[in-house]
Amino acid sequence: MYTDLQLYIDGEWHGGAGRKGEEVINPASGKSLGTLPHASRADLDRALAAADKGLAVWRATSAYDRGKVMRKAADLVRERVEHIARVMVQEQGKPFAEARIEVVTTADIIDWFAEEGRRAYGRIVPGRGKNVRQLVLQEPVGVVAAFTPWNFPTLTPVRKIAGALAAGCSIIVKASEETPGSCVELVKCFADAGLPKGVLNLVFGIPAEVSEHLIGADSVKKISFTGSVPVGKLLAGLAAKGMKRATMELGGHSPVVVFGDADPEKTADTIAAFKYRNAGQVCISPTRFYVQEGVYNRFLKRFTEFANNVKLGDGLDKDTTMGPLANARRLDAMEAIVNDAKSRGGKIVTGGKRRGNQGYFFEPTVITDVPDDSKIMTEEPFGPVAPIVPFKSFDEVVERANSLPFGLASYAFTTNTQTATMIGDALQSGMVGVNSVAISTPETPFGGIKESGYGQEGGIEGLEAYTNRKFISQG
Repeated sequence: MYTDLQLYIDGEWHGGAGRKGEEVINPASGKSLGTLPHASRADLDRALAAADKGLAVWRATSAYDRGKVMRKAADLVRERVEHIARVMVQEQGKPFAEARIEVVTTADIIDWFAEEGRRAYGRIVPGRGKNVRQLVLQEPVGVVAAFTPWNFPTLTPVRKIAGALAAGCSIIVKASEETPGSCVELVKCFADAGLPKGVLNLVFGIPAEVSEHLIGADSVKKISFTGSVPVGKLLAGLAAKGMKRATMELGGHSPVVVFGDADPEKTADTIAAFKYRNAGQVCISPTRFYVQEGVYNRFLKRFTEFANNVKLGDGLDKDTTMGPLANARRLDAMEAIVNDAKSRGGKIVTGGKRRGNQGYFFEPTVITDVPDDSKIMTEEPFGPVAPIVPFKSFDEVVERANSLPFGLASYAFTTNTQTATMIGDALQSGMVGVNSVAISTPETPFGGIKESGYGQEGGIEGLEAYTNRKFISQG
């Protein structure tokens, strides 16, 4: 069973009556799941007015009471986990087990921020003169406009929603039009938990039109965007025109460095499972594999075996370990990447083509012998294609790993403590996993550098992103 697709504005649900809309497609079958209503300009204006009123109520609510509402919403997410996960699989394609983990983590993020909101501490700075008190306070930044993609339909929106609500902000979320049902179900949990009207609003529409309208509104003081680098640059420019705070979580092209002292089979099992999670449609997915010559052949063999054992199919089938790509655009992108690699001498070790003629399935793929300036090594693939190449020395691999303008995530594997410290320091990215892929948790900062964006979500940084610092000097 899917869900009833609606907008949520000022505490009320609005269907498609009199509104334009679009079909939501199941990527496993290519069939329509339902029609999503688009917000009109009048709807967006109502959402802005509602958020303005909601802000006045919510910022005046104590952090203690805000936390109670948020924790109740988290409990509702857990109660409804099976249904929300099924909705997600139908519209996004990932296996049910992965969808369920995402929904559970979504609840954990709400709980984290519910508690962290009570710790938005200020401080007293000793004054230079007698009877002078110097206070530093954290205050909510104001109305937030948030824009989220299709690859993690509840986790990405909730990072923005929970951070904003914990700080005392109101928020308008424009979630992805390709995976709207998951966010609808998430917002229902907040509504049913007793969140005041106007504090959280959910809209859909033509992305460029919605973003331009919301970012240009005087009442919006903060922008949070997760998506591609080109769109992020465009939205950052719009935000800059109004001197509005912005968090930009953009794309990456994550290098993986496997040193010769690492266990190649164990490492291959770990990183291959992470690579093919969500069919590689993850901004922190490992995407460029550099393996030291001494263990290269063993690593390649084990990684390829893993790829060959991936069970491709509908995410609702219990045996499926990798679902379809999210849309037809990703199929075209994978074919372009593979064709470029082959034209430049790359060898397809396994996979490399579409599977079947129904849905958007692409085989788990391993490519070798690709030059560093090929598409697969320079453009974020966002799919189940893994290029694996050898390297000789530490300095060589660091230079190659840091050569791109992206800097979101990096990974390295070694059993040498000194090497682990050196590579962690040398890799240029906002997050580095050394002998670990656990770089995204509710309590830790998530964000990139260079063209991968700026600002963090998660951790104490994720709360501070929605607050202004105010200094008061009291004589």
